[in-house]
Amino acid sequence: MNPISRRFFLGVSSAALAATAAGFSPALAAAPAGEAPMLKALVDAGKLPPLAERLPENPMVVTPLTEIGKYGGTWRSAIVGGGSLSMLFRYQAYEPLVRYNPEWSGIVPNVAEAYEANEAGTEFTFTLRKGMKWSDGHPFTTEDVMFWYEDVFMNPDIEVTNQDHLIVGDDKAIFSKIDDQRFKVSFKSPNGLFLLLLAWADSDQTARFPKHYLSQFLPKYNPDADKLAAAQGMSGWVQLFQKKSGAALEDDFFLNSEIPVVHPWKMKVAPGESTENAVAERNPFYFKVDTAGNQLPYLDAINYALVADAQVLLLKALQGDIDMIDQYIGTTTNKSVLYDGQAKGDYNFYTMIPTEPNDMVICLNMTHPDKVKAELYSNKDFRTGLSMAIDRQALIESVFVGIGVPSHAAIRKGDPLYNERLATQFTEFDLAKANEALDKVVPKKDSEGYRLDASGRRVTIVFETDQNRQAIVDMLQLAMPMLKAAGIDGQLRLMDRSLWEVRIRQNMDYDATTNRFGGGGGLAALLDPRYFVPFNDNAFYAPGWQIWYGDKNAANAVEPPQQVQDALKLYDAMKSTVDDAERVELFKQILEIAADQFYSIGIKTPNEGFGIRKNNMRNIPDKILNSFGYPAPAPTNPEQYFKA
Repeated sequence: MNPISRRFFLGVSSAALAATAAGFSPALAAAPAGEAPMLKALVDAGKLPPLAERLPENPMVVTPLTEIGKYGGTWRSAIVGGGSLSMLFRYQAYEPLVRYNPEWSGIVPNVAEAYEANEAGTEFTFTLRKGMKWSDGHPFTTEDVMFWYEDVFMNPDIEVTNQDHLIVGDDKAIFSKIDDQRFKVSFKSPNGLFLLLLAWADSDQTARFPKHYLSQFLPKYNPDADKLAAAQGMSGWVQLFQKKSGAALEDDFFLNSEIPVVHPWKMKVAPGESTENAVAERNPFYFKVDTAGNQLPYLDAINYALVADAQVLLLKALQGDIDMIDQYIGTTTNKSVLYDGQAKGDYNFYTMIPTEPNDMVICLNMTHPDKVKAELYSNKDFRTGLSMAIDRQALIESVFVGIGVPSHAAIRKGDPLYNERLATQFTEFDLAKANEALDKVVPKKDSEGYRLDASGRRVTIVFETDQNRQAIVDMLQLAMPMLKAAGIDGQLRLMDRSLWEVRIRQNMDYDATTNRFGGGGGLAALLDPRYFVPFNDNAFYAPGWQIWYGDKNAANAVEPPQQVQDALKLYDAMKSTVDDAERVELFKQILEIAADQFYSIGIKTPNEGFGIRKNNMRNIPDKILNSFGYPAPAPTNPEQYFKA
């Protein structure tokens, strides 16, 4: 990924960026020219306004990857095991004010047709598209943005998620309306990463809260909101609003098939409304067109098969029942099976380029409510002992056919920010050194050779993980006997992804979990340094610390050690500065502290992944960056995918 200049961080040259960025070509904008036959039929029947009345005055123009597409068809995909529905941002719901370009080298206008910033990085002005509409035809204006800001974000009764980009230090952003199309976001201090963080997969909620729909659930607009909640079996208006809006839990957003959206497809049958499928159907008021003036998307719908597990997904792919997918299927063990099944399944492969720092990161919960466990997991000697007890090369040989290099979660080698100590310390397999480190902390053992903690209990670590992340499951199963050899009773608790989200994100009492996402270099590392500083709820190694960082008075907040507090202050400074060189130096200091602290235990550098696509699917790149923050494949514009 290319470095981003100060002009990119601030958006000073927004007009020039808008004119040249991939996927947005205002010079090619044309008068509305075409629409899907299913919509044309509704127009002819008088059930839908003409295309010119459905599009904004200045629709966003998307340049097709290789060719102008044709309308029709359904994209067949899958949701595995009722897993996290946030993955739907990848396919149908990535429409923030500004979005990442396909190369992830910067941002382009999106819902906002233009943006400006002052030189200090404290004021950002956005211009919405005049005439843009929600999927039900209601106008989308700054009234909706201000509704979200005043009645949701600033409402102490409502919980919102992933809004760190709007907070600098202890101060929240201030939104002010200029007119129906323009609004300003102001900060008391510089916020140099604001625009780049705003484009993150699920960060920007300003275009997800239709006032005309959601206001009915707030007492300010509806005195009977509590009665409405009671009628739906809710405890009160707060629970009802959270459920209908998805302000705190993104799954709730996708479970509501009623809420109007600005996305290319809208849920028609939400997950849970059917036991077999979830269906998203085209939005007739979608604000984008191709370079010939044809309204997007090309595909009529997305059909998500609700499959029990990754094995069922594999079988569906082999049978030719999946049009495009990479999540839960692109494993090393699946590659040979899928390769052999290409002809019968009528599909081919595309490459997923890794941006994450590791294929499996083990996170011991250093802020466990059990004080004995918290003290044990927080002991660096204990973590280094566990690390050296793991034979990484054996895991690489068995799970990844020998491809990969032992490493912790770190910036990739070759990146200017690479920190060798962070990447390589304690990665060598040495059982003698492992026992030496562990003996410093838990020297006593029971009759079976298991170590005993300070309270006399056997040292048992329960690793809770997503059962459908097969490579991670395979590595953990191989690692458990290795830990036993060092006197540690390691146990696996496999669960559905939806349960994992509850257990790990909403509870504090897990022993350990695993993860593989986050940034491993370039822009990805700057925007998602989850393993290098505990700044958000992806810091699974210390949930109490990240809660403390967000709110020192919160119930589960745990004050971190001084060096970690120093790292959080450096992160604040890194996020605020508008000087690229200063940002790099601040990040280097954060990485040094991460090496000192040794927060987590990694296994190996990530390999290239893959996805499958049916042979008749068009305008899909051969290579796609793999990240949730860059919610692959969304920045490659799925609205211009089509079936030949």
